[in-house]
Amino acid sequence: MANMDVLVMLATNVSYLYSVIILLYFVATGADHSPTTFFDTVPMLIIFLCLGRWLEHLAKRHTSDALTKLISLQATEATLLMVNDDGEVMSEQKIDVSLIQRNDTIKVLPGERIPVDGKVLSGSSNVNEAHITGEALPVFKKAGSTVMAGSINENGVLTISATHVGQDTTLAQIVRLVEEAQSSKAPIQQLADKIAGYFVPAVVALSILTLAVWLVLGFIRTDLVYNYYGKAQNMSESEVVIQFAFQCALTVLSIACPCALGLATPTAVMVGTGVGATNGILIKGAEPLETTCKVKCFAFDKTGTITKGTPVLVYAGVITHIKGITLNVLMAIVGTAEASSEHPIARAIVDYAKQLLQTDLLGSCEAFQATAGLGLSCKVGNVAGVLKNVSSYHTVQDAYYMEIEYIGEASHGEVQDRWDDTYRVLVGNREWMKKNSVEVSPSIDSLMTKREMLGQTVILCAINDVLVGVLAVSDTLKPESKATVNELKGMGFKVVLLTGDNTQTASAIAQQVGIEEVFAQVLPTHKAEKIQDLQSRGFKVAMVGDGINDSPALVRADVGIALSDGTDVAIEAADVVLIRNNLYDVVAAVDLSRKTVRRIRMNFFLASIYNLVGI
Repeated sequence: MANMDVLVMLATNVSYLYSVIILLYFVATGADHSPTTFFDTVPMLIIFLCLGRWLEHLAKRHTSDALTKLISLQATEATLLMVNDDGEVMSEQKIDVSLIQRNDTIKVLPGERIPVDGKVLSGSSNVNEAHITGEALPVFKKAGSTVMAGSINENGVLTISATHVGQDTTLAQIVRLVEEAQSSKAPIQQLADKIAGYFVPAVVALSILTLAVWLVLGFIRTDLVYNYYGKAQNMSESEVVIQFAFQCALTVLSIACPCALGLATPTAVMVGTGVGATNGILIKGAEPLETTCKVKCFAFDKTGTITKGTPVLVYAGVITHIKGITLNVLMAIVGTAEASSEHPIARAIVDYAKQLLQTDLLGSCEAFQATAGLGLSCKVGNVAGVLKNVSSYHTVQDAYYMEIEYIGEASHGEVQDRWDDTYRVLVGNREWMKKNSVEVSPSIDSLMTKREMLGQTVILCAINDVLVGVLAVSDTLKPESKATVNELKGMGFKVVLLTGDNTQTASAIAQQVGIEEVFAQVLPTHKAEKIQDLQSRGFKVAMVGDGINDSPALVRADVGIALSDGTDVAIEAADVVLIRNNLYDVVAAVDLSRKTVRRIRMNFFLASIYNLVGI
């Protein structure tokens, strides 16, 4: 399909060929005067074209400088620790970063750049992540914290386990995605290319028509030509008409060369994505950059998005009429079951169980199966050793500020106290228990509702098909959640909460942040359907989430926005990634999109007006 370069080629070649031909004609005929040529048109057009390309290069270089800085953050060497099976360091050596493999143990000294993404095994330090996340203040890291390649270890010695190396590190992915985004085309640019496919032939036809009209009109009404062109000495009437007709035709070709139209979108996209990357907002292409400004509704996930995603166990209810069940037994078995899950609620239960039982090793778990939005089932064994050295749990209770209740629920179930046995364990919500034929009494249901009204997530625990306990976890709101929701509502957006949690808990959280419409108890496969429902109501929808269960909705939404501390699946599915994990960057992404698209439209308008007036 013809593009804008075709007009440049035609204008320069026709101008040059006409000038050469008319010059040779005058020489051959021995004319006593010089013809009007258009040799000056060729360099002028090329100069203007090169000027436009130079301006584009400046914008690209400005953005590339930011990428070059990011690339320069990568360390070239690392200190590899050789560790035996007991965790003792046998030796250490300097190696090239490219040789590091996943799960290698790396030592990072004060002042060194962290070579790979990893998890801190030991040590503590303040780490400067400013060049990656835009966060000005150093972030304190300790055992269990995650670190990113390219950040600077400021004051302590850190021992880390490599989790992502080479092109899989956060830094490498940022560089790759920004480069891809800058080379992609926005829908408005695709529209411009489509228009150019019709615009170019139209201009060529108009130029030919102009030539023909002035040739005919010039010989019929020569006075019209003289009014514009003036009477030239030593030139015949036919020479004046022909030169004037060619001049008009070439002028149409030349003035229609829309260099500015070619720069309108790519320059703005390069700058927009570059500014976003510098400020911790990774936009994966020109299309999401443009689409974000068209969004009318934001759907937020709850856990890890509106809340911090680090829930803690705040309540444990043990049904005392179940033979063989105590708090220690309950937590040993349920903790073992949840240890195979990556869900934040599971981590909260496992953390409490390990501290309560004073061990890092729980029992064995087999036949583990998790059903998103409902719960898990598995077989747990070998818990006898876990319970051997358990002392009082009161210290743990005080540390967690956790309420422990012994529920006198009338039940005749029994969990045999034989620790070599294998137990069938079910952990989940009401629907999960009902699906597995575990009875939940009205009093337990009332207890759950009471907890849920406080914004807590309540989990039921059944062992050998007998309900034995009720656990409740609470997650803390992110400090910026309410401000983000209020700002989006103030900008005219519809904001909804989309979560798999129960209605009472979801409503309590939504009320705290100012969200009025809540979709609760939504399974992951149904989240995408809820997004589709919103779209069918006429909304362009952006989904903001962080978990695997959010991935279908992130893909289905017009714009998917993920937090960088979320799962790899969610980040891969999203169109925009918030590197700083600050929810308020959603507002910044909208503002960046609006300003970029506004600039693109202004560029198109000015370029179009110039061409139309000129033609």
